[in-house]
Amino acid sequence: MAALPVPVPSVKMAAVEKRRPAVAPAASFTDNGRPSVSRAQAAAENEEDFLRQVGVTEMLRAALLKVLEARPEEPIAFLAHYFENMGLRSPASGGAGEPPGQLLLQQQRLGRALWHLRLAHHSQRTAFNNNVSVAYECLSAGGRRKRPGLDGRTYSELLKRICRDGEAPEEVVAPLLRKIQCRDHEAVPRGVFRAGMLTCFVLLDFVARAGALFRLLEAPGLAVADRRVGQAVLDTLEGALGAGDHTAVPACYLEAGSRLGPDSLALALDRAATGRRPSSPMSREEFLEKAAALFIAKVKPVG
Repeated sequence: MAALPVPVPSVKMAAVEKRRPAVAPAASFTDNGRPSVSRAQAAAENEEDFLRQVGVTEMLRAALLKVLEARPEEPIAFLAHYFENMGLRSPASGGAGEPPGQLLLQQQRLGRALWHLRLAHHSQRTAFNNNVSVAYECLSAGGRRKRPGLDGRTYSELLKRICRDGEAPEEVVAPLLRKIQCRDHEAVPRGVFRAGMLTCFVLLDFVARAGALFRLLEAPGLAVADRRVGQAVLDTLEGALGAGDHTAVPACYLEAGSRLGPDSLALALDRAATGRRPSSPMSREEFLEKAAALFIAKVKPVG
């Protein structure tokens, strides 16, 4: 008996089959009628729950936010330093992993707090305030022999390290530290801590700009400037700082900025250069010390 010929599918039938939607696999059900969850899906959910419970998810989110705030040139190296400085930020970290010696523990906390404070410039006010809060919590964490809270001794030590690492001359920043330091046994509130940190960083910027200004005034080949010229610049700075006393009036900022503009400085330098009396030289240290004194005079002392 001859075999029947097998029909060959046409091009039209193949196109219809290609457009036909794929049939989803039938869901498996348990004995009580509820759909069962695959092992892979259950494992993924358990892993997410675990990462969330141990705080890894929130920690990674905070790290990415820090990268967006700081926008470093090398994000990978930044993240490496960030995770390296994550320790000792909560009372729970003062347990078995605590290094021997309270002094070593304190120095590590100071280093981590200082690292967080440098993540954002003080002009980026929101990011800077967040980093100040993190640094405060880091230093306030309790340990085996330390109660939670920040004392004046730790606060004053951090102020000294900020000024020392900022490469400002010690004689320039010493008057500021005497004004904003606290006694060793005093408890330092968060507001005082933030004001002290902000004041130190602003002073360092002020001193750095004053140093750059002095380099424009000094004589070629000499590390000194004409005293009349240096004093004229200091008088202009004093007038600008005095104009900013009335902070409630927005126009005071415009007036202070105009007094430090190129035109005002040029007029002051011209008046100083026309003097006929001989003038003694002014050193860079003297100029910076006098300029910093003008700034420090506006700072309110603690307490």
